[in-house]
Amino acid sequence: MSGSNPNLTIESSNETEGRQNRPSSTSRNGQDRTARNAFLIITLLPFILIVTITILLVIRTWPILHAYPIKDLIFGSTWKPNNGQFGFWPFITGTVWVTVVGVVLAVPPCLLVSLYLSEYAHSMTRSIAKPVLDLLAAIPPVVYGVWGLLAIVPFVENVLAPISLRWLNNIPIFAVKQPTGFSILSGGIVLAVMIAPLVISVVYEILATVPNDLRHASLAVGATKWQTIRQIVIPQVLPGIVAGIVLGASRALGETIAVLMVVGNVAIVPTSIFDPAYPLPALIANNYGDMMSIPLYDAALMGAALVLLIVILIFNILSTLVLQRMLGRKRV
Repeated sequence: MSGSNPNLTIESSNETEGRQNRPSSTSRNGQDRTARNAFLIITLLPFILIVTITILLVIRTWPILHAYPIKDLIFGSTWKPNNGQFGFWPFITGTVWVTVVGVVLAVPPCLLVSLYLSEYAHSMTRSIAKPVLDLLAAIPPVVYGVWGLLAIVPFVENVLAPISLRWLNNIPIFAVKQPTGFSILSGGIVLAVMIAPLVISVVYEILATVPNDLRHASLAVGATKWQTIRQIVIPQVLPGIVAGIVLGASRALGETIAVLMVVGNVAIVPTSIFDPAYPLPALIANNYGDMMSIPLYDAALMGAALVLLIVILIFNILSTLVLQRMLGRKRV
């Protein structure tokens, strides 16, 4: 039969017209390169942002860096802008003191709460605790500051300071030298409460990544619940727990309003947790925009911001190195 089926011809024509042409290999490779380059740029944005901020701060700080040696600025203990004295050491030490006290107070209870929620708590308890933690994390810092001003400062002044004065005053770190409750301890307590929801949430999520099979195997060979947690669960996620603590400490380093309201804001080098302090963020927030007629004052405040950025970067770099070392030992 030499004739063709007209219906078959029409169907074939329709299928050809409805089928989309596949892009060529060159076009697909071009799309892949474009996507890869776009993802690379997005990935580099945080690094570019940090470098840009650092360069801008160095430019704004350059007048005071040119006028004074860096050593005198960093380790100088006198802050008298009217006399041309710009020593950052009281502010650096104040920042470190408040952050360390806050982290020391926050970490042990946060770890215990995370372990309880992950290993012991009933599912209903977890369903109630998680929204409460999210709510605490969403409270504005100024609210924590007002709470610290109304509750923590009087508590430190009327309860903790007298106890320390009576029993611990011979220990320099607990010595009470001033009667008010505006102190490093007050700032540390407020910071501990602020970073607790973040640390608990991160550590809880990390603990939840441990496979239940490991827990069941440990319990099956006769280990107790606590032995399982101590010897199986925690070693599995220890680097992640450290990362969660570092995340909380990084937030504490840059906290401004809440600490500013309770720490006293006195430019001295602290020697006790009951001493007042003046962290770098509080210095910038309190003074930027004021007294700009004083020579080099603007550059000095930008220098304070640069020092704070460098302190945070050093802290995070050291923490990353520690984490890498821990992970390397774990692989071995």
